[in-house]
Amino acid sequence: MPKNDRPLGRGLEAMLGNFEIPGKGDTGHVVSGNSTIRIESIETNPYQPRTKFDEDALKELAESIKTYGLIQPVTVRPAENGRYQLISGERRFRAAQLAGLTEIPAFVRTVDDAVSIQMALVENIQRADLNAIEIALSYKMLIDECHFTQEELGEKIGKTNTTISNYLRLLKLSTPAQVAVRDNQITMGHARALVAVENETEQAKLVKQIIGQQLSVRQTETLVKKALENSGNKKTKVKITLSDEIRDAQASISKKLSSKVSIKKDISGKGSINIPFTSDEELRRILELLQ
Repeated sequence: MPKNDRPLGRGLEAMLGNFEIPGKGDTGHVVSGNSTIRIESIETNPYQPRTKFDEDALKELAESIKTYGLIQPVTVRPAENGRYQLISGERRFRAAQLAGLTEIPAFVRTVDDAVSIQMALVENIQRADLNAIEIALSYKMLIDECHFTQEELGEKIGKTNTTISNYLRLLKLSTPAQVAVRDNQITMGHARALVAVENETEQAKLVKQIIGQQLSVRQTETLVKKALENSGNKKTKVKITLSDEIRDAQASISKKLSSKVSIKKDISGKGSINIPFTSDEELRRILELLQ
């Protein structure tokens, strides 16, 4: 598979490009998605509610940044004298400083005209040629910065809630696995199977095996299943990801019964369908619908 040498997180550049969003009055609001900003020109947000950062975690992130670059750009807004103020990403910003970076990728936005920004983001997601990790980061940006729910985001970009969830789950992967997805060394199907493995060391070994042996998605699913069954590491948990078909069926049944139906299954394929109720009256209503 072809390899891409771009640093992770540049998908926001492709997603946004450079464009101007007209604002109210005489001035416009410029949003730039492909800015690389000198760290020394960025100041932290005085209203940041988080005041303590785990130093060990910061050092680990700094080492990762040295190896792979900054995965997700920080978000800033223009300040006085050509400087910028952080809106989000202070942990990444601090780790980048520890890593010795002089410049970092940043998403620059103004704090007003939120609706225009949302429209521009959605428009560029729909027409940009992004890889799966870049799409996932774009979805997360819309949810975090524009305060969309997954359902609202799905409606705006014409995607199902299941599709949005599948992309967002990719961000739970370890950095090496995300790099492999970004560089087209493994597919989204491979990545979705790997999400079940929470232990990053084990996950990294599986990624190397998948790439080295050029395993198919089906072979990867079998490999992951065996790894989970054979693992003696208590930190490696079995997480069964429902297929799109089952998740869509779960949502459809929930809507028809007006109850939050859940479908669960284990590694062997066995499982259950749970239909909760809060009263005898609600139980009778559900039973009538089922009959």
